[in-house]
Amino acid sequence: MKRLKYLYYLIALFSCAAVADGSVIDKVYHPYVQPLEKEFEWRMISADDVQNYRLAIGMSLSDRLFVEAYLIGKDVNNHLKFDAYEIEAIWQLTEQGEYSVDWGLLFEIEKEQHDDTWEVSTGLLMEKEWGRWVGTANVKVIYEWGPEIKDELETALATQLRYRYKPYLEPAVEFYSGENGIGLGPVLMGDLRLASAKKLHWEVGAILGLDADTASNTWRLLMEFEF
Repeated sequence: MKRLKYLYYLIALFSCAAVADGSVIDKVYHPYVQPLEKEFEWRMISADDVQNYRLAIGMSLSDRLFVEAYLIGKDVNNHLKFDAYEIEAIWQLTEQGEYSVDWGLLFEIEKEQHDDTWEVSTGLLMEKEWGRWVGTANVKVIYEWGPEIKDELETALATQLRYRYKPYLEPAVEFYSGENGIGLGPVLMGDLRLASAKKLHWEVGAILGLDADTASNTWRLLMEFEF
């Protein structure tokens, strides 16, 4: 119970926190690693006639460590350009169900393509189940530096409450908070089982802006082919 109480305090603390200069709305990560897993990922965030894309390939290096490499692009007025690349890693800290809350860590390093701007971040990943309900929280600390920007140390929060209706259809609500905006909205997701232990994971969300700094509606799409 103490760990759960600390989790609630941590979420409350960061709910008013800042976020890096990009969109506050992105993806909620889970603190789990599947041994021997490989995946291709495609992600899109669309708001105010701007689409941000991520294309990645990743793999498990052990039963606790998963790494992924991203190419990041942006489409503005039907003009697509390559913006940056990123390496990320998820480190699973505890076995699922070992404690009242499951824990993991997220590490990311991103380099802008057209200048010498860098961003590194570390995130604490938390997840807890109540029957068919699953609550997830990501708390990140982010540092940006480069000649074109002011060096900054910031934080970000993303949370998700999900109902496990069917493996192929799980409704959820996500909340994002940061200096550049606050968003809340519904998300649908699920897993489609394919032959030979392959799986297609999909997510579709419509996140509504709750303040003047956030787009009134942001579409969040994700596809992961796991094999």
